[in-house]
Amino acid sequence: MASSKPSKTRRIRMPGTPRPSGSDDFGAGFLSLSFGRTDAMEGADPVSILPPAFRSRLYGLFNQIEREFEALYSENLLLQEKVDSLSERTDRDGVVGDRGGLDQTDFDSFFTRNLLKQKSSTGSAQKMKPSHRLKAQTSRIVSSFKAPTITCALSRQFRGHRDGVWDVTTSKTFPLVGSASADGTACIWSTESSRCLLQYQGHKGSVNSMRFHPTKDLVMTASGDQTCHLWQAAISPEQMYSQQKGLSSEEEVETSEREDNLGPADEDYTLPVGPWATLRTPVCELVGHSNAVIAADWIAGGDQAVTASWDRTANIWDVTTGELLHQLVGHDQELTHTSAHPIQRLVVTASKDTTFRLWDFRDPIHSVSVFQGHSEVVTCVTFTREDKVVSGSDDRTAKVWDLRNMRSPLASIRCDSPVNKVSVSPSNVIAVPLDNRNVLLFDLNGQRLARLPRSSRTGHRRMVCATAWAEENINARCNLFTCGFDRMVYGWNVQPSKELKD
Repeated sequence: MASSKPSKTRRIRMPGTPRPSGSDDFGAGFLSLSFGRTDAMEGADPVSILPPAFRSRLYGLFNQIEREFEALYSENLLLQEKVDSLSERTDRDGVVGDRGGLDQTDFDSFFTRNLLKQKSSTGSAQKMKPSHRLKAQTSRIVSSFKAPTITCALSRQFRGHRDGVWDVTTSKTFPLVGSASADGTACIWSTESSRCLLQYQGHKGSVNSMRFHPTKDLVMTASGDQTCHLWQAAISPEQMYSQQKGLSSEEEVETSEREDNLGPADEDYTLPVGPWATLRTPVCELVGHSNAVIAADWIAGGDQAVTASWDRTANIWDVTTGELLHQLVGHDQELTHTSAHPIQRLVVTASKDTTFRLWDFRDPIHSVSVFQGHSEVVTCVTFTREDKVVSGSDDRTAKVWDLRNMRSPLASIRCDSPVNKVSVSPSNVIAVPLDNRNVLLFDLNGQRLARLPRSSRTGHRRMVCATAWAEENINARCNLFTCGFDRMVYGWNVQPSKELKD
C-alpha cells in the first residue's frame, strides 16, 4: 500500500502471554502484536493505486482484527484477575499449603494418583497391603495439618537487572548479596538499603554464576563467554550500611507496575535504583574452557577455584597465577553445576548425563565417585555444613546424601516441578527453587517446613533460578535470597515460628 507518510503502529499488549522467541527479555510476559495502519485510516486520504473497493475491504479486515484482539485482551484481563484472586485466597486461607505437607492441589491429586495405582497394579508381589496403604495415606494426611515450624515474610526487593537473574549469592562476612544475570552483568547489593553498590560489566556474555571470596574482597563470576573472571569488590562500610534507599515503598509499587508493561520499545527505560559504581576490568581472567562456563566456586581456603562448563569438563585453577592445575573429565554430557566443600578439599559436579560426581583431593592420589540417583538432568549439587550432599534434578526431586555412605539417599524430596539451584542454611534448612515459581523449604530428613508466600504482588512471577542463605547474625532483616527469570532478587526473613520459640 503506497503512502507518502510513514505508517503508524498500533500495539496491543496481553499480560501473562510469553513473548516470541528471540526476544532479549525472557520474562516480559506479554504478546506484542503490531499491524500497520496508514494515514488513510486516521482520516487522511492520500493518493492510492488501490481501487476504493479493495481499500475499503482492507480497512474493514484490519478493524475486524483489532476487535478480535480487543476481545481477547479483555478476556485475558478477566482471567488474570481470577488467577490473582485465587492465588491471594490460597495464600491467605490455605488449609494445608503452608503447613508442612500437602497443598490443596496435592491433597486432591493424592487420592487420584493412589486410586490409579491401585487400578493399574497387577503384580501381587508389588502390591502394598490395604492396611499398610491406608496407614501410609493417613500418616501423610495427618502430618499435613501440623503447625508450621517456621514463618516466612518478604523483606527486601533488589530491582535493576534487565534480563533473567541466573544466580544469587551472599557474602560470608558482610551484609551483601550478589546477583548474576543474563543481561551480561553482575551486581552487588546492600541488604540494608536494597541498593546496588557495584555493577560488574566485564563479561561479553550472560553471567551464569557468582561467588564471594570467603575472606577477601574478591568476587568470581562465570560467563557464557567461556571465561571466569576474578574482580575486586572494594565497598566501604559506609556504603554497606547507608540507609539511603534507591526506591521508596510507593516507588517500588509504581516501578513494578511500569516494569510489567516494558516491551521492545522501552529499551531506553532505566529503572530508578539509584547510582552505582561500575567495573569492567578483572584482576584475573581464567581462560581454558571451549564452551560456556556455567558455574564456579572457591575451593576450601580460597587459593583455588573450580569451574564447570558445557564442554563437559571441570577445571581446577590457581587463582593467584591463573594457572590450570587439573582438568576433571568423565561426564558424558554438559555440566550444569559445581560446588566445593566449605572446609574440606572436596568438589562435586552435576551434569545433563543424569549423574553427579564427587572428586576427592584430600589425598595425594585423587579419587572420583559417580552417583546415579536421578532419572533426568541433575541441575545442582551442593554440600551442607555437615558431611552431607543435596542434589536437585529435572526429575522433580531433591535428594539428601551422606558422604560416608552414598549408595542410597538419606531422604528423597518429591516436588511438583523441576528443581533448580538449591541451598542449605547454617541450621540445615534446604531451600528448593522450582520452575513453577515456588520456593519450598525442607529439613535434611525431607520433611516439608514451609513454602515462601506468593501472590499477585508477592514473590516471583517467573521461574525461580536459585536460592542462597545468609550467614547467621550477618543481617537481621533477611536471611534467604531468591532470584528468577522475572529479573528480580528477593530477600526473605525466615524464622522459627512463635510457638516453637515459646
